[in-house]
Amino acid sequence: MPITSKYSDEKVETILTEIAAVLEKHQASSELTLMVAGNIATNVINQNVAAAQRKAIAEKFAQALVSSLED
Repeated sequence: MPITSKYSDEKVETILTEIAAVLEKHQASSELTLMVAGNIATNVINQNVAAAQRKAIAEKFAQALVSSLED
């Protein structure tokens, strides 16, 4: 079953394009890019999710990431 989002593809793509431009400006390697993405995810979870729910949200996020990878 496909996952639907409440955000438009256009909005997501616009934000991704802007973030990619910043990473390119700083000549961020793949490793640094993944570190930054991980830190952003951690900060969002820590700042916006109740402590009791953080682990479950992080696990769902990790599962979604794995599911999104192409074989």
